[in-house]
Amino acid sequence: MAELSTLARPYAEAVFRLAREKNALADWSGRLATLAAIVSNDQMRTVIADPGTSAGRAAELIGSIASADEAGKNLLAVLAGNDRLMLLPEIAAQYEVLKAEAEGVLEATIVSAQEISEAQKTELMAALKARFGRDVEAAVRVDESLIGGAVITVGDQVIDGSVKGRLQKMAAALTA
Repeated sequence: MAELSTLARPYAEAVFRLAREKNALADWSGRLATLAAIVSNDQMRTVIADPGTSAGRAAELIGSIASADEAGKNLLAVLAGNDRLMLLPEIAAQYEVLKAEAEGVLEATIVSAQEISEAQKTELMAALKARFGRDVEAAVRVDESLIGGAVITVGDQVIDGSVKGRLQKMAAALTA
């Protein structure tokens, strides 16, 4: 949802700036992942949405469950004060993107028609690193509807080497 993304962005950027200043990118990554997991729990969502529970009390509960340190409690207090606790999963996701960019790592998604071996994944990662000039971390999944080949998404770039993609291009060319 674009609205959640827009609302979460300033918080993610502020946390990222703070983490970078304190040289604590990995610490904040773990902290945000924990807080996001707690907020994503159905029971916790019910507590947060309950009109009888103040946002401050919900933040205290989340902090208690997470064994949050002072920095984590401060973030929770700010989010609770602005009624934004439910943004934590989106804040965590955006933070990870900022962290990856700062570390020179690109996030990629590889969708293959069939399982790929570790050797194939390593080869693909090396090719992507050569093409983009940065380290690449990839999530791999299988989609048999591609028939063969793979579709690789890096940022906003899509490399479609699938049989399905080629057939669609051919069909478009024949009907044009």
